[in-house]
Amino acid sequence: MSEQSSRKTIPIQPVADGEMVSLYAASKKIYPRTVHGLFARWRWFFVLLTQLVFYGLPWLEWGQRQAVLFDLGSRRFYIFGLVLYPQDFIYLTGLLVISALALFLFTAVAGRLWCGYACPQTVYSEIFMWIERKVEGDRSARMRLDDADFSMEKLVKKWYKHILWIGLSIWTGFTFVGYFTPIRDLGMAFLTTQMGSWEIFWVFFYGFATYGNAGFMREQVCMYMCPYARFQSAMFDQDTLIITYDPQRGEPRGARPRGANPQVKGLGDCVDCTLCVQVCPTGIDIRNGLQYECIGCGACIDVCDTVMDKLSYPRGLIKYTTQNAIRNHGSIGQTWRRVLRPRVLVYTGILLVMCLGLLISLSLRHTLKVDVIRDRASLARITEYGTIENIYRFQFMNATEKTQIYRVSALGLEGIRVRDLSDVEVGPAESRWVVVHADIPYGSAPAGSHKIQFVIESANGQVSNFEKSVFLVPR
Repeated sequence: MSEQSSRKTIPIQPVADGEMVSLYAASKKIYPRTVHGLFARWRWFFVLLTQLVFYGLPWLEWGQRQAVLFDLGSRRFYIFGLVLYPQDFIYLTGLLVISALALFLFTAVAGRLWCGYACPQTVYSEIFMWIERKVEGDRSARMRLDDADFSMEKLVKKWYKHILWIGLSIWTGFTFVGYFTPIRDLGMAFLTTQMGSWEIFWVFFYGFATYGNAGFMREQVCMYMCPYARFQSAMFDQDTLIITYDPQRGEPRGARPRGANPQVKGLGDCVDCTLCVQVCPTGIDIRNGLQYECIGCGACIDVCDTVMDKLSYPRGLIKYTTQNAIRNHGSIGQTWRRVLRPRVLVYTGILLVMCLGLLISLSLRHTLKVDVIRDRASLARITEYGTIENIYRFQFMNATEKTQIYRVSALGLEGIRVRDLSDVEVGPAESRWVVVHADIPYGSAPAGSHKIQFVIESANGQVSNFEKSVFLVPR
């Protein structure tokens, strides 16, 4: 699949001795035009959905705690009714694998859907541009304001825009930190100027990143910093749905009066209005073919359909379709049948299996986690009771929201028992260390290392854990 660039080639000029030459072309500021239509509505739907989830989740309560909280200090991660510990890292691995497979699937089916509708860079750029339009006006007004000489109007509008941007960025950073520090406590600490140094750092760091990426860098992030733009072509093929201009219908381009028959004038349906370029957030000309800078937002489709409606031409000069469909004039049914090809079905099957496996694993996970560590500072010893004793340290991790009581017993050697240990009480989502003494009658086992098992049961007998360890018998 070839990629064509919309940029003009600059001829090489001879350089005089001692003359400084820049090897980098200055980037030209892009002023995206406002667009309305089906894809614009979908884009704003995902903006509202993602931001409602991001800003709203930290304020939800689950019982007596925050519903979603990643408490790094106590090494517990709360996700509604789930309490996860660092030992549950495998679930994060599974989630990352599922996310990667979903990205492969969506890209194979319809290109850069993630980039165009749900990527944080796209979402916040859309919000920042909306604020910019409300303060400075639409495309032509913003261009005139930037070209105008210094004035009080220009100063007020620029400062007002940046104050709104900074306010939104700081609130975004505050919300981000609220996923790791209880957000209500964080709010009180902010109001009383008692926030910790690390909390202040991350609020302003994340806020600065949002302000810089969405306010200034925008398309530069998508075009040069995001690696996805570079390797997306490996996931595309001739049957991937992409935003495509139909050159057979649109060429040759040319202006014409409304109501004129383009065939009589020897023209295609494209009137060369360049609106598709003006609405593009990355500033490309989709008529030059698929380019890696295209984020698949569909803005060019919306504006082109508007122009076609005004000229009473059929819609679809720019549309979501495949390269095979454009080349072979395939129908919608044929296009979708080729979209559901073996590659897509394999991705879908693997993704479903992974999701099902993760859900089953979460539903069957033990609500009690126990780590058993033999106390290496204390060797096996003969006690005053005539027994051989080993000492162990147990870490009980209660993954429920209720206080639990556990009992410990041992198996594996004749006469082995757990001594001087009553029931162990562990609070909700609490981690507790307990010293356990295990002994056997003297002479009941030969010298050496023997495998044993500790059995941990809840007081109601519902939870049973078996933890392996060793029992040392001295010579």
